[in-house]
Amino acid sequence: MRGLLRLLLTFLRPYRGPVAVVVVLVLAQSIANLYLPNLNADIINNGVSKGDIGYIWRTGGLMLALAVVVGVLAIVAVWFSSRASMGLGRDVRRAVFARVQEFSAREMNRFGTPSLITRNTNDVQQVQLFVQLALSILVTAPIMLVGGIILAIREDVTLSSILVVILPLMVAVIGTLMYFAIPLFQSLQVKIDRINQVLREQITGVRVIRAFNRTPYERDRFETANEDLTGTGLRVNRIFALALPSLLLIMNLSSVAVVWFGGHLIDSGQMPVGNLIAFLAYILQIMFAVMMAVMMAIFIPRAAASATRLEEVLNTQPSIAEPANPVEPARLTGTAEFRKVTFGYPGGEAPVLRELSFELRPGETTAVIGGTGSGKTTLLNLIPRFFDVTAGAVLVNGVDVREQALEGLWSTIGLVPQQAYLFRGTVADNLRFGNPEATEAELWHALEVAQARDFVVALPEKLDAPVDQGGTNLSGGQRQRLAIARAVVKQPRLYLLDDCFSALDA
Repeated sequence: MRGLLRLLLTFLRPYRGPVAVVVVLVLAQSIANLYLPNLNADIINNGVSKGDIGYIWRTGGLMLALAVVVGVLAIVAVWFSSRASMGLGRDVRRAVFARVQEFSAREMNRFGTPSLITRNTNDVQQVQLFVQLALSILVTAPIMLVGGIILAIREDVTLSSILVVILPLMVAVIGTLMYFAIPLFQSLQVKIDRINQVLREQITGVRVIRAFNRTPYERDRFETANEDLTGTGLRVNRIFALALPSLLLIMNLSSVAVVWFGGHLIDSGQMPVGNLIAFLAYILQIMFAVMMAVMMAIFIPRAAASATRLEEVLNTQPSIAEPANPVEPARLTGTAEFRKVTFGYPGGEAPVLRELSFELRPGETTAVIGGTGSGKTTLLNLIPRFFDVTAGAVLVNGVDVREQALEGLWSTIGLVPQQAYLFRGTVADNLRFGNPEATEAELWHALEVAQARDFVVALPEKLDAPVDQGGTNLSGGQRQRLAIARAVVKQPRLYLLDDCFSALDA
């Protein structure tokens, strides 16, 4: 709950105006709803009982006008609450996205891609839905509850003693509901992450799964995660399946008790018929307020669990942070130097690199050769500061990379990763990824350097040819050539080529 409150206090601050409007409108709506049973009692006691048709028309007209006002207030309140909740959802998604963009590979590995996607979609949606409901219910329910009790006591003190029995029973049911539901909802979100992870792996690796005939195994793996999620969901539903009928039973028994005892009071002349009708309406309003509280009890555990998961992302400080006072290199010479660099992954038994020193000079080509797992990719990842060294220093353009602004450092480097990744769009869009202002002539020159010109010319739409997400509509060699061309278009001072020729034909 604390995480949810902190999140709301932070992200609802820009929407104080709409929230205040909603509170005022819902307050007015609730007061009007509490006044309607009193008018109904007046019609029965002073109009129907006395045969005063004029009084019935006047009071009935007032009730109709009041009902129309309540409807208009409700519509306007929903509009403002939707504006606030949707704005909050947009801002939280933006903040989570911005934080993830700052994450190093260490934080990305810690959370995992499926979990981060779930947090920025499903978890934000849960908080957003809670806010939209809470803006109306958290104002309406207390007013209807307290106002209903006061007005019910005003109608008849003796009959109001029924509330002493039914309210504690309903509070006990709601408390039990939340006690058991909150841990289950937290577990539910974790299991949604798990099933997303399994599903993503199976969709991404479908060719490998089929090639190795692992479809039955993967089907069982998905079924296990699916059954686990379903089992937790069923436990949640069983709790609500017991809670909601219990509350309805309490409501129905209380209505029967009111009519029973109220009938005796009317028979003895101690209570007018209109007052009993009003009292029954107030009891129903009290029950309605409690039912709204139950609705919030359903959404609060989900929203609280989601808010906690969102806070985990937002409060995670990237291990690769911008320097407080960045140093700008005097000259962009395109040099890189390793000075007694030692690097080890967290939890690793031994460093991957130890006391490594060498220098990359402009105009030179340096090849790093080694067996699988010898640290070649790790070495390259230290230059753009995807990881920080454990000991020693990496210098680019004569300045330690830890002292440079990250964007400035990255602007001088052209990276071609081991796995060439292309984005959804066109060939030209992907080539301009590092240089949006590149001319068409520069694109063709880069394609020629990467020996990709021939296959791009052969495409029906050439530079405007569509590229699917990940470049799945291209061959492995074509993806690698476009990745090389993309780095060439950027025109960096330093090229980092991480085994990017593995899929190229000789």
